[in-house]
Amino acid sequence: MDCFKKLGLTPGNAICYSGFREGQQPGGLCPSYEEVKEDLLILQENWKYLRLYDCDEHGETVLKVIQKEKLDFKVMMGAYIEAEMNNFGCPWGGGVYSEEQLSLNQKKNLKKIQKLILLGNSYPKIIFSLSVGNEACVDWTDHYVPVSQVVDYVNLVKKSAKQPVTFCENYLPWLNKLEPLAKVVDFISVHTYPVWEYKHIHESLEYTKENYHAVAQKYPGKPVVITEAGWSTNSNGRGINPEAVNEMNQKIYYGDLMEWTGAENIPTFVFEAFDEEWKGSHHPLEPEKHWGLFKKDRTPKLVMKQKYALKIV
Repeated sequence: MDCFKKLGLTPGNAICYSGFREGQQPGGLCPSYEEVKEDLLILQENWKYLRLYDCDEHGETVLKVIQKEKLDFKVMMGAYIEAEMNNFGCPWGGGVYSEEQLSLNQKKNLKKIQKLILLGNSYPKIIFSLSVGNEACVDWTDHYVPVSQVVDYVNLVKKSAKQPVTFCENYLPWLNKLEPLAKVVDFISVHTYPVWEYKHIHESLEYTKENYHAVAQKYPGKPVVITEAGWSTNSNGRGINPEAVNEMNQKIYYGDLMEWTGAENIPTFVFEAFDEEWKGSHHPLEPEKHWGLFKKDRTPKLVMKQKYALKIV
């Protein structure tokens, strides 16, 4: 299936973008207009589609920059929904909240969904799809939302916005517990991370293919998009073997991924544009901080050095 054609899109490179720099983080200090502009001027050299995680201040700034600067981007806009149920199985000890907090989160989530609809209707030429959440149903999440509630959010957005609606999640839940959700979304969005599942770099692409095709074959006729796939460049040993992650392996995986998905016309959002200091633990080699194709100072890693080679004057 040509997913680009099925979704009414022209083929193009896609990437996950979150522009938080040192001292910035979601819910705190956000990137300025000029910082976002700097990022997007870098990204426009190689990408057409951006995935944004939340309809917060940062997300709004990105939309404003694209509109005002007349940049050629199309955006998958997300609403980052928070825990509405405790997940006692979260492996790092998160996922457990007071009943008061869970109730508050549900009210906040509804406001976010309403904001998602508002932005979709306000930026119809820029936003091409809407996602009602990110990794909120997988067994290890720290922000668990019941599948039935996510279904309700999808239906709410579909009633009030014109863009196709999806939900972004690890490939595994789509094979079982997300069957009710697959029936209502306009397309399925999967995440695949071979390095988190201890795969060697030389078996990583085949594993990604297995993940993708398992979902695509379960739902024939339903477009399946990859909304996260990538390779970290550092690890302190937390969940990822430090020997498996470096800039060369990132380059190999990215090249293999782009060759396969390009040939198959599978929209694929690479994770992610820039390293983000705020993520994960305080350890400097925490893998969550090092998924960017660019370092936190916006210089290219090995995978992007040829594309972004400095011009010698």
